[in-house]
Amino acid sequence: MRSTKLILSAFAVSAMMTATASATTFVYCSEGSPEGFDPALYTAGTTFDASSKNVYNRLVEFEPGTTNIIPGLAESWSVSDDGLEYTFNLRDGVKFHTTGYFTPTRDMNADDVVYTFKRQLDKTHPWHEYTAGSAWEYFDGMSMPDLLKDVVKVNDNTVKFVLNRPEAPMIANLGMDFASIMSKEYADQLAASGSMEDMNQKPIGTGPFKFQDYQKDAVIRYEAHEPFWRGKAAIDNLIFAITPDASVRHQRLLAGECHFNSYPNPADLDAIRADANLKLPEQEGLNVGYLAYNTKVAPFDNPKVRKALNMAIDKQGILDAVFQGAGKAAKNPIPPTIWSYNENIEDDAFDPAAAKQMLADEGVSDLNMKIWAMPVQRPYNPNARRMAELLQADFKEVGVDVEIVSYEWGEYLKRSKEEDRDGAVLLGWTGDNGDPDNFLAVLLGCDGVGGSNRAQWCNEEFEALIQKAKVVSDPAERTALYEQAQEVFKREAPWATIAHSVVHKAMRNNVEGFVIDPFGGHSFYGVDLKQ
Repeated sequence: MRSTKLILSAFAVSAMMTATASATTFVYCSEGSPEGFDPALYTAGTTFDASSKNVYNRLVEFEPGTTNIIPGLAESWSVSDDGLEYTFNLRDGVKFHTTGYFTPTRDMNADDVVYTFKRQLDKTHPWHEYTAGSAWEYFDGMSMPDLLKDVVKVNDNTVKFVLNRPEAPMIANLGMDFASIMSKEYADQLAASGSMEDMNQKPIGTGPFKFQDYQKDAVIRYEAHEPFWRGKAAIDNLIFAITPDASVRHQRLLAGECHFNSYPNPADLDAIRADANLKLPEQEGLNVGYLAYNTKVAPFDNPKVRKALNMAIDKQGILDAVFQGAGKAAKNPIPPTIWSYNENIEDDAFDPAAAKQMLADEGVSDLNMKIWAMPVQRPYNPNARRMAELLQADFKEVGVDVEIVSYEWGEYLKRSKEEDRDGAVLLGWTGDNGDPDNFLAVLLGCDGVGGSNRAQWCNEEFEALIQKAKVVSDPAERTALYEQAQEVFKREAPWATIAHSVVHKAMRNNVEGFVIDPFGGHSFYGVDLKQ
């Protein structure tokens, strides 16, 4: 900890000099360490911030601050009449990063796109298992192996995606972080040198910032990519000062040691609003926080037991203590800000007496369970440890003893995927493409079991509904299918849905150009510091 403080003090001096120096240095106090720098291997927003949001680009991208798709590395695209072929026309002159460890000899082309997706699709591809324990969690969780038949190079500037069936959210899916375009030339260099794991440690992209170095759990340094195809970023040097403790992030923001603080404590919001040196934009989040039971392990394989535990949870108490006015109770697995949200669903009543009786009726007594509490603050859960303590007290009232466990963030995410995991895990999700499929299929579909589906829940009725909704194009029909899927979810209760949050971003008042991402990410292209 001491060495980290010394490093950050040096950053603070650099940051405070930006008003007179020719180069602009922007310090972001981030909430946690990335799991790696290849975004296709992961699903965590912390990792995406450090990789896909700032280092990479995608064929299509989301217009800042919206869920609207705009051209990215593809200037244009077309779809065949049967919905089975998507052809993308690539942008000319896009440069990959030049660093101390890689110098590109050509511009981005179709080979890079084919490599990016074939390594995830083709189990025989030399890059399919290039790093220990690698898994294409997002790609697999979205049923991409079943959806994609092939990715074909038509010519250097044209790529065709061939599908096995129509996919309504296909274009939006390609704007997501897992679809970030990698350099095949860099991959070939790493393979030739026997250092393939560097793809996940020393990234090369086409994005606005290029990677310089990473000191684990302390700092990540980037610099502007001069020939970025949208134009050079206003920020010359971007620094991620990794600071898991929200109170410490707040103090560093006050002291001017960082310009931007992710996920401020709800208890600090009024003080931030009152400080003339700070500003606090906010937006209702496209998110949900939940407690996922392991439905493969008894007694949590019984939906009545899960229902009983849900009825023991005092959500209002959690909202008051943890969110402090910055959240609302969740009843569905998708947020009310997304289309197809089922308003007619009734939430589980808070009824400890009924919960206790239901557990007894199912023959459950003297139950001991674990609740996993995240070690980091997330937009859907500002204080997982406190939430776990409140759940512990609620479950105690119905005769259930809870042990709270936690791990380092990367380890937490890894272990919580295990199909024999003990107990229930606190997690959540911020949407990545504005489509209900991104919540319902990724988090609760059968393809996500052992990965993004932390409940390990595979329900035939639910699966049939979400798979049908993927292939129909009529919005009204898709809405009806997703509404039915939410009814199945509520009946079967693989999660306790806890809350949807209001997202706040705390920053120095000389920060300009930052736009809140509805998907929860932090991209610093377009951001500048007033002189």
